[in-house]
Parts: sequence; structure tokens; C-alpha cells
Amino acid sequence: MLEEIFRDQWARVFAALVSYSGDIDVAEEAAQEAFVIAAERWGRDGLPDNPGAWLVVTARNRAIDRLRRDRTHADKLRRLDRPEPSEEVAMNETSIPDERLELFFMCCHPALAAEAQVALTLRALGGLSTPEIARAFLVSEETMKRRLSRARTKIRAAGIPFAIPREDRLPARLGAVFAVLYLIFNQGYGDGRADLTAEAIRLARILLDLMPGEPEPAGLLALMLLHDSRRAARVRDGEIVVLHEQDRALWDTAQLEEGQALLDRALALGARGAYTVQAAIAALQAEERIDWPAVAALYDRLRELTGSAVVELNRAVAIAEVEGPRAALAIVDALPLDGYRYFHSTRAELLRRLDDTEGARAAYERALALATTEAERRFLNRRLDQL
Repeated sequence: MLEEIFRDQWARVFAALVSYSGDIDVAEEAAQEAFVIAAERWGRDGLPDNPGAWLVVTARNRAIDRLRRDRTHADKLRRLDRPEPSEEVAMNETSIPDERLELFFMCCHPALAAEAQVALTLRALGGLSTPEIARAFLVSEETMKRRLSRARTKIRAAGIPFAIPREDRLPARLGAVFAVLYLIFNQGYGDGRADLTAEAIRLARILLDLMPGEPEPAGLLALMLLHDSRRAARVRDGEIVVLHEQDRALWDTAQLEEGQALLDRALALGARGAYTVQAAIAALQAEERIDWPAVAALYDRLRELTGSAVVELNRAVAIAEVEGPRAALAIVDALPLDGYRYFHSTRAELLRRLDDTEGARAAYERALALATTEAERRFLNRRLDQL
């Protein structure tokens, strides 16, 4: 029950605290303390009539306690020493029809480095833990903690205001908001968390309605839907099922068709960005007979757009189908992705196809050591048993 309320109320409580304190650090800490207190008291006394308002009031009181202990925040304390908040905590009126998406735009402040914008927003609002964010960025948990700490320090030192940007400034923040939404989706898709994928798709729909003339939101939503349409077939008996082994009868045809239609719409609007290119790849991979040369060509384009080693790893999979596993292995072995589990599982599959059983075994074992879900572990153990 508390977990469900946490998901529903976190953004609202956090938004209220940012609005009162103007400090993202204080807001996050106070909101977390309020949920801890709620877990203790609600289990003993039962739910209050209005859990959301209870959490906002409790969090606000915790923020006041903290700021009273911190004399450097005296000015902010004066702002907080106002009458108790009412049952409903209102944000400023904006054109964004969703509180959480509103806060994404607020946290993706251009004064911060792009990577810091995304990481901070994921931590504060995306429902992801620091280890999950670290995995998404392919860095260690300690490295991500330091990045988040530096971002917060910069916010405090530079006095970066946390306010919802004017409508004409929203497009400048779109890139970071896209990145946040897709990382949330990917985390949910990879870990089998339907709540995260559903939330990312919901917010992407709102973003598309908010900016119907922008091409890339349609590409982003198309990408999510095309992937999500295969979710029911992706895991069988607790084990990951690779694309060519999936039961197509389990694919969500309606989602697939909607994703394809959105991709067509994005292309008609002139979209050529990274999310639309990925959606085009996902659409090709949903075909009965995959056009691998076309997939490889799209990965060439995606590599130009992103410069990402992960994209290059995925391009190698397409190259394996077009030119054979040896050509693909030459690409993979040049990539700096030793801490990335899919690097080792891809390399293992290529070595297996080259009849290098011992090399494949070592690579699968390395991937197994880096796996984060039980479904991945079962898949890798089966691959090891088949060698």
C-alpha cells in the first residue's frame, strides 16, 4: 500500500517542497523523511483521510526543522514560516498538464551539464535509485554519487533558481527531458518493472500532446511503444527470451500498429533525431523477415548522431547478420565497455558462432557476474549449459 502511495504521491510532495524551499536538496531529504515517518505511523494508526496532504505537511515540517538547524538558509526559512499548507498544494499555472512532467522541465536546467540534468532529474523525480542511474550511465555507484553531489553543490553555489520555465523556453530543455523519459522506460523494460514503462509512456503521450508540431516526441513515443509491444513475449518461465525466439502471438498488435503510425508521423514531420532512428530500427526488427542491411545502415546513422559505444555494440549485432560474426567481433573487441553486461553477452554469442567454446564460456561467465536480474541470470546460465 505504501509503495503504491509513494509512486502516486512522490512527485506531488517533492513539487510542493521545491515550491516552498526553492532547494532541490532540502526537498528530496524532507520528502524521504516524510515517507519514512508515514511507513511507521500508518502501519500503526492506519491511513489518514488525505495521505497526500499528510505527506506534504509532514515533509514541510521536516524541511523547516532542517533549515532552522542551518543558519545559512535563514532567508529560505522565512519563506517557509508561513501558514500551514491547505489540502491541495498548487503549482504555478503553466501550459504543462502534468505535475511530474512539469518538474522534469524544471530540473533540466540549462546551467547544469546535460548529463547532470538527466541524472539529477532521474534521482529526484524518476523513481530510480542511485545504483540504477549509475548502471544507466555505465559508471560506478560512487562516480554517480559524486556527480549528483557536484550538481547539487553547483545549484546551491550558483543560486540556480528552480522554477518552471516559460513556454518559449521549453524546447531548449527537450533534449534532457527526452533522455530522462527514455532512461526511465529502459530501466523499467530491462528490469521488468511495468510501472516504470507505463509511467514513461504516459508522460511521453502528454509531451506529444503538448508539442504536436515537434517531430521528435512522436519518435520517442513510437520507440517506447514498439519495444513495449513485445514485453509479454520477452520473458518466459522467468527467463529472458531473445527477439528471434519470441512467440509473436504474444506481441501487442495494437501497440505495434500505434508505434508504427507514430513513426510515420514523426518522419512526415521531418524527424531525423536519435529516438526516431531507434524507432525505425525497432520497427524493422518487428518484421517477419528482418532487413539486416537496412538495420545496419540505421545504426550507422545513430552512431553519427550519438557517438555512443553502446550504439556501436548494437551495430555489431547487425553487422554479424550481414557480414558474419568475425567482422562483428572485431568491432566489439575495440569497445571500452568492460563493465557493461551486454558487451560480454554479445561477445559470448559471437565467439560461440565462431566455435570458440572456451572464449564464449569466459564471456558468458563475465556477463553473468554483471547481471542484475534473475531473468538475465537464467538466460545466461542456459547459454552456458548449451556450450
